[in-house]
Amino acid sequence: MKKALLLLASFAFTTAAFAQTTPTTEVKVRDNGTKKVVTTTGKTNVGQALENTTDAAGNLVKKGANAVEHGAKKAARKTKSASLKASRKAKKSSAKLEDKTE
Repeated sequence: MKKALLLLASFAFTTAAFAQTTPTTEVKVRDNGTKKVVTTTGKTNVGQALENTTDAAGNLVKKGANAVEHGAKKAARKTKSASLKASRKAKKSSAKLEDKTE
């Protein structure tokens, strides 16, 4: 049900986005009898909202990806540091044991 509703909403947004590409011409008659031709182009409110939503979603995904990358790098550094410390301790303890046995 959720998928069907989401699909229907995305279809409505897509239809509105296509509808905004056609310019509309309107003729206005002034009080003094002259006519003014007004052509409106550009995004509708729905089209602008759709663009803002996709931009925000893209930014959110990018931030999430950067956070994951940073976390992975940080974990790799911590793991490397811990393994170096462990190997140093192991070398020291084995050297102490060798000194005691001699």
